[in-house]
Amino acid sequence: MPIGAQNAFVLERGIRRNHAMLVAGLCFIADAILISLGVGGAGKLIAGSVILQFGLSLGGAAFLFRYGFGSLKRAWQASLQTMAEQGVLTRNQVISTTLAVTLLNPHVYLDTVMIQGAVAGQLARHQQISFALGSISASLLWFFGLALLATWFAPHLAKLRVQQMIDCGVGIVMWLIGLGLLKQAIFLYPNVMWNA
Repeated sequence: MPIGAQNAFVLERGIRRNHAMLVAGLCFIADAILISLGVGGAGKLIAGSVILQFGLSLGGAAFLFRYGFGSLKRAWQASLQTMAEQGVLTRNQVISTTLAVTLLNPHVYLDTVMIQGAVAGQLARHQQISFALGSISASLLWFFGLALLATWFAPHLAKLRVQQMIDCGVGIVMWLIGLGLLKQAIFLYPNVMWNA
């Protein structure tokens, strides 16, 4: 359960008390669908398509660089008023950003579809269903627990310097993951050209 782009976004929305439960719900629903697809055998599709892996890596990197830049800019230009204004996203912004952080992140597919699909593939069919339900339950507890804890600690984290540190931390995490995805896209590029 590393703090990647998706988890950092859940934490950030919880700390800002800005649609945290909506974000947790969307992340959970996406996880449940992807886990089900993985257990159902969809991991083979992603593993077999270098072009799909390349597109996910490049799109995810571009999104994370842009989102990370926004967080770092917010931290740099912060005042109490701007932190309150810039940190709040509308419901539509929260929905689109949550879906982007979730669906443009190849690590999400690796964790939910490919790895869990590979583990489930070693089990009998009735055990696969139990495995999927257990994974989905863990996802529910994780995302809502993360959002609730962040919301609970929010009053203690409302100071300007703390908010700046949070924005810096989120920006750096987004950029580091974006760099990893960019490296992955560069690694995949020769194979994409070979298959084109």
